Amino acid sequence: MIDKLNVPQREAVTLAPQHALVLAGAGSGKTRVLITRIAWLIQSGYASPQGLLAVTFTNKAAREMLARVSAIMPIDTRGMWIGTFHGLCNRLLRAHFRDAGLPQAFQILDTADQLAAIKRLLKANNVDDEKYPPRDVQRFINGAKEEGQRPGDVEAYDSFRRRMIEIYALYEAQCQREGVVDFPELLLRAFELLSRNEPVRTHYQRRFRHVLVDEFQDTNTLQYRWLTLLAGGGATLFAVGDDDQSIYAFRGANVGNMSDFERDYAKGTVIRLEQNYRSFGHILDAANALISHNTGRLGKNLWTEQGAGEQIRVMELATDLSEAQWLVDEVRALVADGRVRREIAVLYRSNAQSRVIEHALFSAGVAYKVYGGLRFFERQEVKHALAYLRLIANLNDDTSWMRVVNFPPRGIGARTLEQLGDQARAYDTSLSNAVARVAGKGGSNLAQFAMLIARLAQETLTLTLPEMVEHVIDQSGLAAHYTLDREGADRIENLNELVSAAAAFAAEANMTGMPAGKVVEQPQDPEAFASAQAGLEMTDGMSPLAAFLSHASLEAGDNQAQAGQDAVQLMTVHAAKGLEFDAVFITGMEEGLFPHENSVLEASGLEEERRLMYVAITRARERLYFSLAQSRMLHGQTRYAMRSRFLSEIPQEHLKWLTPRQGLSPADTEPRWKSSGYSADAFGRAATNRATPVSARSLTSGVQVGTQEFRVGQGVRHARFGDGTITSLSGSGLDAQAQIQFRDVGVKTLALGIAKLEVIQG
Repeated sequence: MIDKLNVPQREAVTLAPQHALVLAGAGSGKTRVLITRIAWLIQSGYASPQGLLAVTFTNKAAREMLARVSAIMPIDTRGMWIGTFHGLCNRLLRAHFRDAGLPQAFQILDTADQLAAIKRLLKANNVDDEKYPPRDVQRFINGAKEEGQRPGDVEAYDSFRRRMIEIYALYEAQCQREGVVDFPELLLRAFELLSRNEPVRTHYQRRFRHVLVDEFQDTNTLQYRWLTLLAGGGATLFAVGDDDQSIYAFRGANVGNMSDFERDYAKGTVIRLEQNYRSFGHILDAANALISHNTGRLGKNLWTEQGAGEQIRVMELATDLSEAQWLVDEVRALVADGRVRREIAVLYRSNAQSRVIEHALFSAGVAYKVYGGLRFFERQEVKHALAYLRLIANLNDDTSWMRVVNFPPRGIGARTLEQLGDQARAYDTSLSNAVARVAGKGGSNLAQFAMLIARLAQETLTLTLPEMVEHVIDQSGLAAHYTLDREGADRIENLNELVSAAAAFAAEANMTGMPAGKVVEQPQDPEAFASAQAGLEMTDGMSPLAAFLSHASLEAGDNQAQAGQDAVQLMTVHAAKGLEFDAVFITGMEEGLFPHENSVLEASGLEEERRLMYVAITRARERLYFSLAQSRMLHGQTRYAMRSRFLSEIPQEHLKWLTPRQGLSPADTEPRWKSSGYSADAFGRAATNRATPVSARSLTSGVQVGTQEFRVGQGVRHARFGDGTITSLSGSGLDAQAQIQFRDVGVKTLALGIAKLEVIQG
């Protein structure tokens, strides 16, 4: 089991049961360590398969972990608690739905369904969706939940925030009434269940004596609290992660959890995995040098026995069009040299960059695939079919009702739905229960829809899961609707694929002979009874339909890549996390693009951008390219740029500047800035500002930046931070800085030359 591990890997795997932090660098074999640790604990008698809990961040990783554990040792992994945070919390809540205050058939809202529910709530309560945009409300609610806060726990320090809290409370009541939960609610509800219910908490603390966590750097505040709660009965916490690869702050990830865990639990037991098995030396040395500019790191230094390899190729072009054409030429050369296209990746910081690259590849006849496009369970036609299935499982699911009540069109207009909503609110009931209270033709059409759902529920009681899905697609009218659509062929294929997905899910869960609509209590055939029982054990007693719907919601974030397709892979750097390729192009190496302009205004944002660049670099095995353009068309405007500061943070001995154009010096790291009114020097000082403390004298009068005057006490609006008030000014011209008290994010110091502030009149 451990013969092929290196010394630090073996030390981590065979560590006596105790709290420990494994600081695992990119390509250092962390997954092997975690899986082997699980197998070693079981084989050594420290844990039973049911006595440990392992958490990871994607369903794909959880499935891989289960498969590899069973490959190492002959054990039945079906009863093991290995999964994502959301998946494990869903399992916990299904087992204790009454204690958690939930209906047995509660449904899970994915991100899109949650947004639809919020839009419906705002309309029903006459909330101005321009002042309170639905996506902002969604972020506010999810952010509060991820901090473990219910509406009564959130501080209301102004009228705007007070109204947001009121909307949060209304949303909670709506979800409880409809019997649905969103993703953050899964974790919060499970945390509250364990923290408030001592018998349940004690049971799981005694059961799970070993808690193992993958990708620990991606945990948020509530996830950390949930883990520590489980370990409160004396269990050991074994965390594997890399603080240098923490790139999901925008999702609530808290990189500080790593150092908190070291202080609170590991207490010096930190094992560093620094030997890299993926990349050559120049690539790793560049990554080490870059990330060393971040402060507060736990610290490690990647190395390899594979040798230095090739230097990183750097190319600066005049425009984004020429950058894309150069990229196509290099890809062709790599393919001609024997490399397969699927092992070539083109990474970009912003999705907006892909258009020019895609056009160049298409025009050249080079096959490519955009990795991380619209996912299967998020496609319109699939979501429509799932909504019908959710209504069969739970007629009170108002979000699903609203999605398909008039799709395919059946003559139910906005006015009729408004009347239905009024009646539902008046009697504090679901939309389905309020149908009988709507009169006229609209009420008749609503009644016909309700009868359709009731008929489908009855007709599918004895069908297997794939038969049920196929029947619903056909009898709901979805298949006929898309067949008549001139562009509906792809949608029909996706609906057919949904039937295949149901069949595969049923087979994997050993439920192929079970009716999907209900749990079979006493099947006539003893073998069928045994099969049914096995299926129920896999889904914790849920009916096959309920299990499949939970699976669809939890899987909505996983990519449905086409296996075996030989195509160049295009993706954002965020999407590249966890992947590796023989050759990698990192495009758009320009200040304001990478690092992104929204991040360079504060130190924490810049450090996350540097971690993102570190992730991008360490995706490459053999060959790495950096490219940049002096001008670029983004969002319909030509933008002139400077070289990214990251190029100057990597020692030049690791870089190979390709044939310079227009007489540029390869060693020259200063920008070539084509300005319209500002000097290169002035812009450079502003654009490379790193939110350092204001050192110049504070100004009580105004400061002029371009054509705009800023004053202390002035109200301003920032695209990322929202509304705020200037509290102090310093400097002059493009060097001017402002300290601003923002309503939602506190005090920030911004460089006025690049902050793009909008002055709020009056």
